[in-house]
Amino acid sequence: MRRLAVLDRDGTITEEVGYVDDLGKFRLMEHSAEAVRLLNAQGLKVVVVTNQSGVARGFFPESHVRAVHQRLEELLSANGARLDGIYYCPHHPTEGRGSYTGPCDCRKPEPGLLYQAVKEHGVQLSRSFVVGDKLSDMALAHRVESKGILVLTGYGREELTRGQGPEENQAKPDFVAEDLLQAARWIIGNLKAGSG
Repeated sequence: MRRLAVLDRDGTITEEVGYVDDLGKFRLMEHSAEAVRLLNAQGLKVVVVTNQSGVARGFFPESHVRAVHQRLEELLSANGARLDGIYYCPHHPTEGRGSYTGPCDCRKPEPGLLYQAVKEHGVQLSRSFVVGDKLSDMALAHRVESKGILVLTGYGREELTRGQGPEENQAKPDFVAEDLLQAARWIIGNLKAGSG
């Protein structure tokens, strides 16, 4: 079974700018493309899993999220990197109106989107990695028995010192990285050591 590198979007691959309601705000962070290239070279399936509750809140439609993700793929491709999939949750448990509001199985730390990735890519989650700037990403990693890497970009540094709810507080990262590039290098070291 192949391994998966699950990357959060905002604050992990791209700059954290709040809700990306304008494509002009959307930028890769320094070294993100290099990090994705390194993961590609190791034969990992690299996917993005992101919560996009701006849809539920009425800030933008799903078509805008898809346009942002097309831009993300273009930016990475221009730098020799590629994603094997992008999965997003448009819901919010309590805010917004209509079918996007309420409980779902795809909003991180719920694992629904990862199970979709497993189905599509034939990967083994217990031998995979989740990288993000929030403790909810670490909670997701623990739920599916993956290794969790917290990056200190985006909200990472604040999350590490502040903590969140009881579940997130129990979700300690397996590694804390300065950025996605350091996270990718740790993953590669982990693979070479045979402990991933």
